[in-house]
Amino acid sequence: MNELYDINNSLPIVSVVTVNYNHSDVTCDMLESLFKITYPNIEVFVIDNGSPDDTPRKIKEQFPQIIYIETGKNLGFAGANNLGISKAQGKYILLLNNDTIVTPGFLEPLVEKMESDPSIGAVSPKIRFFYSPDTIQYAGLTPINPFTIRSRAIGFRETDSGQYENDTITAYAHGAAMMTSLEIFKKVGLMSMAFFLYYEELDWGFRIRKAGYKIYYVHNSLVFHKESISTGKQSPLKTYYINRSRLLYMRRNVRGFKFIISLFFQLFVSIPKNSFLYLFTGRLDLLRAYYKAIGWHIAKTLSNEIHTHPFLGNQ
Repeated sequence: MNELYDINNSLPIVSVVTVNYNHSDVTCDMLESLFKITYPNIEVFVIDNGSPDDTPRKIKEQFPQIIYIETGKNLGFAGANNLGISKAQGKYILLLNNDTIVTPGFLEPLVEKMESDPSIGAVSPKIRFFYSPDTIQYAGLTPINPFTIRSRAIGFRETDSGQYENDTITAYAHGAAMMTSLEIFKKVGLMSMAFFLYYEELDWGFRIRKAGYKIYYVHNSLVFHKESISTGKQSPLKTYYINRSRLLYMRRNVRGFKFIISLFFQLFVSIPKNSFLYLFTGRLDLLRAYYKAIGWHIAKTLSNEIHTHPFLGNQ
């Protein structure tokens, strides 16, 4: 087991923050891999996000060295991570999904990259699918199209044959595993809790770049991702939040004439197309979730809260 920060060790401490929701066994699997890494200076926060159908305290029993926090209610991805960030003491903060498995030497390259250049605001490792371990999920992300509000993951579903073996500047870090510094959070703020699920790390990445920092994909750091354990694939919950958050990203980050075009694209292309697809496939449950997401925005038409985000000390 790795020990926490040693004052005699020159390596910076990394605060690892992970969120558990109803999947303690999954979280324990991740922690088992995390406490086998070669980087010596970490502190680990496990935030239980008000799990209603779980026994999350067994995580602390199995891994007594973690800092375990119960929220008492579901604060969403951003809210729970923000809570952990607010308690962190490390120079660097790694947000790590509980459904990941890390490799022993994954952390050193991330720290080295952050240490190499003060203009770097965030980094993410190469991410491959856990159940298809030779297949890439993330080797960077393209910028979000201001009209469709969609991005493309570089390398997605490609067999990893060494084609992405260089560190590259990317538009966004990946929410499953992304590192920044405590100083960056102080400057640009925490993640907006208006998102609850999905797009919050993309919104946060946009703000990092807007503040003049770079984001890097780090090729020689590797993490495996089980993906979508909490929300399920093509579930009403995922459909609701991912579509609500996509429109929220548009409202927060697209301006001027581009916003008008984007709004018209959503109204006259995306909404009719998605509605037809849900009807055609007989997924009325997804259609209801989709329109619920749109209804949320109608109800929040004049709300200022969607444009704000917390800062350390006032979240």
